[in-house]
Amino acid sequence: MYIRKASRTYKGKTYSNYLLVESILTPKGPRQKIICSLGDLSPRPRQDWLALAHKLESALCGQQELAGAAGDAELDGLLAKVRSSASAPPRHLPAASGDERVAVRVEGVRCEESREAGPVHVGCQFWRRLQLDTILAQAGLSAGARRLSLAMTLNRLIHPTSELAMPEWIRTTALPDILGVDFHELAEDALYRNLDKLHEHRVTIEAALADRERNLFGLDQTVFLYDVTSTYFEGRAMGNAKAKRGYSRDHRGDCKQVLVGLAVNRDGFPLAHEVFAGNRHDSTTLEEMLKALDRRVGLRPEQTVVVDRGMAGKENVEQIRARGLHYLVAEPYAERKDWVAEFQDSDEFAAVEREPSPRNPFQKKSTIQVKMRWAARHMCCVCRASGKRKTGPFGNCTKSGCWRIWRS
Repeated sequence: MYIRKASRTYKGKTYSNYLLVESILTPKGPRQKIICSLGDLSPRPRQDWLALAHKLESALCGQQELAGAAGDAELDGLLAKVRSSASAPPRHLPAASGDERVAVRVEGVRCEESREAGPVHVGCQFWRRLQLDTILAQAGLSAGARRLSLAMTLNRLIHPTSELAMPEWIRTTALPDILGVDFHELAEDALYRNLDKLHEHRVTIEAALADRERNLFGLDQTVFLYDVTSTYFEGRAMGNAKAKRGYSRDHRGDCKQVLVGLAVNRDGFPLAHEVFAGNRHDSTTLEEMLKALDRRVGLRPEQTVVVDRGMAGKENVEQIRARGLHYLVAEPYAERKDWVAEFQDSDEFAAVEREPSPRNPFQKKSTIQVKMRWAARHMCCVCRASGKRKTGPFGNCTKSGCWRIWRS
């Protein structure tokens, strides 16, 4: 259905009348069938006419808004006018009373403006369970910014797209109905501005969210895993002081980049993140991340920090120990030569059971074997893993390593 304007001039004055019509297919081609007259709708904006037509069609078909729309006096009046009109309602509309069974031409049914409701509905429920709206409100974000943050978060979880494509995705979901917001005019610039607001309050938001997740899911706060990745810019990035050329994991040394450090707990829940200049070495970021973790979740003695080989230098290890923390780090390649005999000696290796993913029961996991050895004040874990066969100094496998564990 849609609304058509009809004009008539009488005694030099033009009168406008708006008709609710629908397109029907006849042997002579498509024709417009008038459902009823709606009177003069000119005081309202033109973009509201189509919305009114959709409301009328939905109400006549018995469809209700997802959020449970309140009574609308104007809509009720127009519904009464349609149902009392001399023109019979279309065959696909139920009668006002009596037998509501109708015949439907299946070949003539088409789907228009479908909206995905299930995933966003589930996402909204978890958003409320995490109390993210309250967390963002306490951080100083407005109601509009909080709704945009919800929509952007669900996009990342359900159908990740760029900020440029995100507004169109939002309009194809039931979020406008669930949140009671018209996203018709939403553009990507509003999303970029909202990201700036979130970044400004990231410390407060991450600390509150980590505390809420710990209480809600009973998470363990004794082990922290930290690693660094990078992302590059194809433009000149003149406005970003941290965009520098450095070691590129993406093999794009021609582009400026930034480093992103992320710390998670043993269950994989993010705790803190920091953005560093793109020309820094990974090992120089550990101290700042330890400070960030202390601000977000509070570091306590005897918690364990896990880092990879690139951050296992002597200076970083001393920083961890100075805070009374334990650590689990990969031995540098240069020191692995001291363990060649242990790798080649198959005695005392114990197999580690690795369960396949619940989503992929046919997944094949590589076999891992470990043995533990004391070296001074450290416990060293020698690891061997099956895989593509390759003879080397550390045994007949490609994946092998040695991890150093320190406990006070």
